[in-house]
Amino acid sequence: MKFALIGHPVSHSFSAQYLNSRFQNEDIDAYYELINLPDIDEFIALARSGKYQGFNVTIPHKRTIIPYLDSLSLEAAAVGAVNVIQIKDNKLIGHNTDIIGFRNTFEPMLKPNHSHAVILGTGGASQAVQYVLNKLNIPFRLVTHKELDTNTITKLAPIIINTTPLGMHPHTNTMPNIDYSQITPNHLIYDLVYNPTETRFLQLAKQQGATTQNGLAMLYAQADAALKIWLKKKKKNHLLLSSRLK
Repeated sequence: MKFALIGHPVSHSFSAQYLNSRFQNEDIDAYYELINLPDIDEFIALARSGKYQGFNVTIPHKRTIIPYLDSLSLEAAAVGAVNVIQIKDNKLIGHNTDIIGFRNTFEPMLKPNHSHAVILGTGGASQAVQYVLNKLNIPFRLVTHKELDTNTITKLAPIIINTTPLGMHPHTNTMPNIDYSQITPNHLIYDLVYNPTETRFLQLAKQQGATTQNGLAMLYAQADAALKIWLKKKKKNHLLLSSRLK
């Protein structure tokens, strides 16, 4: 079996290292690779090549991949973003394991004062975070990438979640443009970026005494969930798509 991550860029990803290690340790006859795919239109030829049994999807394709799929899991349809593709009976089925990856690593960190949140970014990963916060009844405010580019964000919240690639390797000197002086030990700061393991965003928040969490545990949790989907034969409910591009 062969699996791959598609996106642009993908050189920052730890997915191949993690999953190939699991394959070896658990005696699973499979291999995982990274595929830099700037143009999403190239996906169908890749999927129909017969070389792969499944894919992960990363930036910038988590939403733009959907028209190319035959169906979506109910959660992926609700979120409007896909990070896992299952190939079953020659059909492409989209799933979202970012949801379980984020929730399982975020919810245990919550304290009573963590009453509302600011989410930095509005892309595919942000969609999964929004879904989880709605499920947990945590109100949130969205800050777009454009707002981060043009203004210092001063209206913060006890929870701040970065879903943008700011700070990600190799652009490690970048960080969200927020007023870090407002961060206190009562804040929970979560960065979906995991390479580097501590971004400038997290470093500055930690200096203010905040509780911080990078995206590495989320990566592992969503990858474990993806592997279960790829290796499982059980049929799951999913939503058929009528507008897939051939």
